[in-house]
Amino acid sequence: MSFHGNQQGSVHGYNPPYPQQQSGYQSGGSGYPHQGPAFPQCGPGYPQQMPGYPQQGPGYSQQGFGYSQQVPGYSQQGSGYPQQNQGVFQPKPPFPQQNTEYIQGQGMPYQQSPGHLQQSSSGNATVTTNAYPQATPTYSQGPVGYPQGGSVHGSLGYQAQSLGGPCYGQGGNIGTNIGPGVSLAQSGPTAQSASWGIGPSGSSTQGYPGRTVSQDQYATKVELRIECRNLLNKDIMSKSDPCAVLYQQRQGRWEEVGRTEKVINNLNPRFSTPIKIGYLFEEVQKVRISVYDIDNATPQLTDDDFLGQIETTLGQLVSGSPYTKPLLLTNGYKAGNGVITVSAEEIKEGDENVVLTFRAQKLDKMDFFGKSDPYLEILRSAPGGSWQLVHRTEVVKNNLNPSWRPFELSVNTLCGRNKKQIIKFDVYDWDSDGSHDYIGGFSATLEDMLQAQQHEVSWPCVNPTKKAKKKSYSNSGVVVLSSCKLIKVHSFLDYIFGGMQINFTVGIDFTASNGNPLQPTSLHYINPHQPNEYMQAIRAVGDVCQDYDSDKMFPALGFGAKIPPSDQVMHEFAINFNPQNPFCAGIDGVLQAYYACIQRVQLYGPTNASPIIRHVANFAAAAQREEPQKGAHAYFILLMLTDGVLSDMSNTRDAIVKASHLPMSIIIVGVGNADFTDMNELDGDNGVLRSPSGERASRDIVQFVPFREYKQRSPIELARQVLAEVPKQVTDYFKSRGLQPNKPPL
Repeated sequence: MSFHGNQQGSVHGYNPPYPQQQSGYQSGGSGYPHQGPAFPQCGPGYPQQMPGYPQQGPGYSQQGFGYSQQVPGYSQQGSGYPQQNQGVFQPKPPFPQQNTEYIQGQGMPYQQSPGHLQQSSSGNATVTTNAYPQATPTYSQGPVGYPQGGSVHGSLGYQAQSLGGPCYGQGGNIGTNIGPGVSLAQSGPTAQSASWGIGPSGSSTQGYPGRTVSQDQYATKVELRIECRNLLNKDIMSKSDPCAVLYQQRQGRWEEVGRTEKVINNLNPRFSTPIKIGYLFEEVQKVRISVYDIDNATPQLTDDDFLGQIETTLGQLVSGSPYTKPLLLTNGYKAGNGVITVSAEEIKEGDENVVLTFRAQKLDKMDFFGKSDPYLEILRSAPGGSWQLVHRTEVVKNNLNPSWRPFELSVNTLCGRNKKQIIKFDVYDWDSDGSHDYIGGFSATLEDMLQAQQHEVSWPCVNPTKKAKKKSYSNSGVVVLSSCKLIKVHSFLDYIFGGMQINFTVGIDFTASNGNPLQPTSLHYINPHQPNEYMQAIRAVGDVCQDYDSDKMFPALGFGAKIPPSDQVMHEFAINFNPQNPFCAGIDGVLQAYYACIQRVQLYGPTNASPIIRHVANFAAAAQREEPQKGAHAYFILLMLTDGVLSDMSNTRDAIVKASHLPMSIIIVGVGNADFTDMNELDGDNGVLRSPSGERASRDIVQFVPFREYKQRSPIELARQVLAEVPKQVTDYFKSRGLQPNKPPL
């Protein structure tokens, strides 16, 4: 439930999805103060219905086989029809063809009507549903007329197929009820991709939204570790500083998946940072790994030297691991003698990480004019008797008794969950020219290391070459494990199952640079046949977020406009013009409020984003203060849409850094064709964001994307891109606060 205002919680978790609902439903949920009494004796699987409902016919109160505890007709709750009939006790039939006798339970039993293929169209959408043979014909009709393209909501126990319509050019969205029924969504004529809607028993993607997920979420996750040898040397006075970048081809475009760290002055790098990617056996996934010599601090690679690449498929990397190939230039010729080796491993989701703190004593002095600059590498055994680098510590300059910072690894990464597996530890003296000197090493198992839970554990650091030369040689120092902690890892879904709510807020740019809303060239122009970019982004991101908010009441704020009646420029105003209650009922309500607002305000300026960020941060701070009593109960997501670079960039940076300590994430979508280069500094993917005073963000909470990169693709792709980091941001926040998920309600 959102924290923006005083709203009552819902009874039995039910909130009427439409504001037009009968006022006789008193305790139904937040935002409906005049609703009538709830139905406390709810039947299983249908919280708002009383068992033995007077109008129910024989068999329906029993909620018989094939309906999976859900009465057909009620499961759809008038999906796709915002003008739902008043009151729950006489709902509007969800399909125009439906006989009202089915509402009252007097119709034919479903076994008596053979299912068949039917087609209907409305609102530029086409729906084809194919019911099982035992389905009643009226229920084999998919609800149509919803403008986003083909959308179908099948009854439990039936199979439905949806074809996306041309209206939005997006794939068929299907929301079906989990049970015996099986659902499949396919792309429409102008669609880019298909999506699946999944919800609990008796839910659908409209009315009671099912969860929209991308196909990648069903993929096996694999981890790619990369090594290179004999790279081209592009630096005159030193060696190359290589970094490997993984791309995946999606819909004919190469998209960056991830990149390794940069290794200084090294033509034979072993990168310690793995790259994670979803693997689908049934799909040919084309990938490219490019290696660059990084010469500056900018995230762009166009100004860095290209060292070579390989193009292959993820299937080949997985089946041929370790996969070794020569690096090629863009013209197809070999990049000198450069070779790349990629090792792929399935990420087995575990529930334990280990936090290690190492120090060393009396290491050998390796530098002529100073002491050693030691760092520690950790390696696990790999197939074929080789060793695979899994972690490299920072360098401690000029110190023979270094203390390295604590670091955390998954038990699976460290030893494949085998606590008796040998782990190798090597200590090096770092040199600026890349010729790092080996000081010594040792081997241990995680079982050995766990003794540090009670007391420090130490190992002699031995250099075999020195030991072979000197009989009196003992060691090159001692490495001490000061602390070893096993911690349980909680997933995003653990927090969701524990009742954590996502509170979604929208912030919209109403500055004059968007153009006159009455002109088709304006970014705020309302086209009756095609939603503008603001509307598409709100729909794409909001449809996902709303599934995790129980009351589905969302504050929608604007900035940069003169608002009536005072014509004062405001940088934080409710787009429904009700500052005491800026909530909109669902994403449809947000879009309705936006449509009404754009006709009443005067676009002005400047583009100041910090007031809205601070507004949401105030509520996130209030939720944080309640954590000692309520635990991990709330997280906030702010979606900001703007057409240009912010005018208050310094204040925005400061507001984001302060918000990084709170249960909050910020998604910024750049609308239009402006130059958004400066906006990338707010996204901490390629460096830690700092406030103007130098304060560091405690974590990366911002994701920025320009909408134009997704304009010709499905809105699902936009949502996938901007929301991909949110689950980790949520778990990282609660982990930093030491908060475990609340116990799921019984």
